[in-house]
Order: sequence, then structure tokens, then C-alpha cells
Amino acid sequence: MSDDKESKTEAASEKKISDAVAQGNTPFSREAPVFASIMGLLVFLVFVVRDQGAAFVRRLTLLLEQPRNFSVETSPDAKRLVHALALEMGRFLLPVLVILLVAGIAASIFQNAPRIVFDRIQPQWSRISPASGWKRIFSTQGFVEFGKSLFKFLAIGGMSFMVLRADRYEIVDAMFVDPIGLPEFLLTLSVRLISAVSVATIALVAGDLVWSRLRWQRDLRMSRQELKDEFKQLEGDPLVKARLRSLAQDRLRKQMMAAVPRATMILANPTHYAIALRYDQSESDAPVVLAKGADLIALRIREIAERNRIEVVVDKALTRAMYDHVEINQAIPAEFYRAVANLLVYVMTRKRR
Repeated sequence: MSDDKESKTEAASEKKISDAVAQGNTPFSREAPVFASIMGLLVFLVFVVRDQGAAFVRRLTLLLEQPRNFSVETSPDAKRLVHALALEMGRFLLPVLVILLVAGIAASIFQNAPRIVFDRIQPQWSRISPASGWKRIFSTQGFVEFGKSLFKFLAIGGMSFMVLRADRYEIVDAMFVDPIGLPEFLLTLSVRLISAVSVATIALVAGDLVWSRLRWQRDLRMSRQELKDEFKQLEGDPLVKARLRSLAQDRLRKQMMAAVPRATMILANPTHYAIALRYDQSESDAPVVLAKGADLIALRIREIAERNRIEVVVDKALTRAMYDHVEINQAIPAEFYRAVANLLVYVMTRKRR
């Protein structure tokens, strides 16, 4: 396994990254939603509790100070009382639930676009296997999670200790002051504690975001053989492509050789290059290239031409110049009209004689 990991030295390809994202394998920091929830709780305490908290306390005061006004002699009376208390508690806690939910979803969307992947929710034995769980605990990721938990414990505990230690005299005095001011004091103390906790976790969240992305990229790394195999899948096997290209060239070569007997003349140089030209005013206004080739193919073209009594004209300069500028089954370029026309006149004159 270690050798397999060491061989994966190449960065993941675009295809592997897109496949991983499609399967739900994306970099995700678990600390980011926790931090977002802490910030949402802080927003709730600062902007919601001050307004709704006072009204909530007044309603509860009626129950605590005047319990005789609520009749609980029968079971329906008790149900109505419980229903009323639950309604007041729900009205007070609903904003914090909404804020925490929105904060957690926003933190997740900030890291990755939401997508539905059914493969991620299918049951897998490795998730409940004791052996797999034991390996995860003592893996690199397990040690990292332990380090993050230890850091959170020390940082949050230290910041909370500092805040409580600074307000220790006010906390003691709160037991002897008017209870009316106690909710405001508790709210202020809670805001300070949560603010300190959020400051302590900022560095942890930033580090975890970077670590989760680096670990994700490391897990997706590929070996050179995997890159070659993927390239073969995308572009096709080079051996197969070479074989297909060879078959196509053979087919084209056979078609050329079959068309050589229809040529009017053959331009040669004298053995390295050969071009088969056909000129018929009823078919085309300019000579058309039926075949061309070099070395062995050129010799083969000349052999077929001699067998079919087709005139072979040796012109080294013209043949070499035309070879790179003409295409099979196409008319010759205009710059060669005059030179080829003179040769055609020469060939046709010889045929008449």
C-alpha cells in the first residue's frame, strides 16, 4: 500500500477531478459549519434575544409569580398549560434554529456547490466495520482530528477561562443584586464568551479549510501508468490508432494504384518521386492528380504506367516542386499550369505520332 501511494506522484487530471466531484468526493471542512453556527448563535444573542428575551421573560413571570391564576385541576387544563409553554418556547427558539440552519447550509455551500449523490448515502459495511473504524482512528486523518479536538479544547477552554476570570467579581456580585438586571448581565456575559470562542476558532477553521483541500488533492493523485491508461481511454490506444492509420493508408494506396492506368502521363524524378496526372477536357479544366508517391511507391507507379503504356516524363525540378503542393483527386495548383501544359502537349504529340 505504501509503495502504491509513493508511486502516485502526479497531480490528478481534469477527468479524475470531475469524476470525483460527480461522485460527491469533494474537499469539505467540518469546522467551517461549526464556526458558522457559533457566529449564527452570536447574531441571535446580539440582535434577537435583546428584543424577544424581555417579552419571553415577562410571560414566564406571570406563571412564576402568579401560579394560582392557572387552573390545572384536570388533564385538559394541564395540556393547555403545557401547550401554552411549548408555544412560547417555540416562538423564542425558532429564530435561533433558523439562524443555525442557514449558517450551516451557507458554510457548506461556500465550500462546494450542493449536489445529490445517491452513492454517498448507500449503506456500506466499511462505515460500521470495527476494523475499518480502528484503521481510521489510527490513520493520519485520525491524528489530525485528534489534534483539532485538542486544540479546540485548549483554545476554547483558555479563552473562556480568561473571560470568566476577568468578570469573576461581577459574577459574584450578581448573586446579591436585583434579579431584574440578571438577564441583561447573563446576556452580556454570553456574548463575550461566544465572541471569545469564535476568535479562538478562526485560526482552526482557516487551517482546516487548507488542510482538507490539500488532503483531497493528495488522495486524488495518480501514478504515471494511471495517466497513460486514462489518456488511452480518452484519446484511444496509440497502437490501435496507428493500426487504423496504417489500414487507411493501405486502402488509399490501393485506390491510387487502381487509378494509375487512367492517367495521361507520369511525372518522375526519376526514381524518388512520381505523380500520375490525368487531363480530360470533358471531366475537368485542369489536370487532376490520380496518384503520387515516393521511393517504392514511385517505382510501383512507374511500373504500372509502363505496363499500361503510359508516357513517363522525367522532370526532376517540376516533380519535386509539385509533390509537396498537390493532393490526390484534386486539380493541380494554377502556378503549375504552364509547365504541365507544355508537357501534355509533348505527350499528346508523341501519341499522335
